[in-house]
Amino acid sequence: MTREIDGAVSSGDIQAVSRVGQILGLFSGENPTTTVAEAAGRLGLNRSTTHRYFTSLVAADLLERDHESSRFGPGGLLLQLGAAALGRRRVLDIAPPFLRRVCQNTHLTTVISLWGSSGPVVSRTEEDPTRSVLVTVRVGTQLGLRSAQAKVFLAFLADQLRVDRLLATLGPEEREELTAELAEVRRTAMSSDHLVDSGITAVATGVFDEYGICATVAIVGTVRTLPVDSGPFRDDLVRAAAEISERMGGARPR
Repeated sequence: MTREIDGAVSSGDIQAVSRVGQILGLFSGENPTTTVAEAAGRLGLNRSTTHRYFTSLVAADLLERDHESSRFGPGGLLLQLGAAALGRRRVLDIAPPFLRRVCQNTHLTTVISLWGSSGPVVSRTEEDPTRSVLVTVRVGTQLGLRSAQAKVFLAFLADQLRVDRLLATLGPEEREELTAELAEVRRTAMSSDHLVDSGITAVATGVFDEYGICATVAIVGTVRTLPVDSGPFRDDLVRAAAEISERMGGARPR
């Protein structure tokens, strides 16, 4: 149970998290397994304390025990998290040439976003230097739930319980409207957003790997340079997303 002192988490809880991080940090390609005794020696802990940590980490599926050798290795959840992290990094390695092609063909800013803690986070942008007036978005910007990119993620995220929790933060009318929009996004695999106040328009679609949606790609412009119903621009975007998905081992939903 988390303990709080004057609104702050106690040092004991912080130390526990730090120790878990130290234990998980013992594993590497050169050191894929360890024992309680080895871990205790390397971390300077007594064996009984180290054994309790290992028992809890096994119960959480962060470690896995080989009962024949009394050695421990990364558990299923840790492997899942590692695969997800590698997938996120890989899509950012694969995507740039496709983003540049869309940017060159459309003369619009092209953006790839990854899912953060509670919404899409802009992870890379490609801008057209020939534009006298440039519409762009900063890398690191977290986008709102009504953004085109967020709607694509919300429509295809595997964890629909998380989606429901996010939708529950909206008012009843806004939630009902967004839910209807998500149904349309699932049908078309595309989403758009037009900010009336600024005149900025975005059109987005998803990038998929073997596990599901892993990113969104979008083009951003004004209502003049990027009409919401602009077919040719959408074709360039869809083609790029499909090619990135293919490289990632996934496919755009039909």
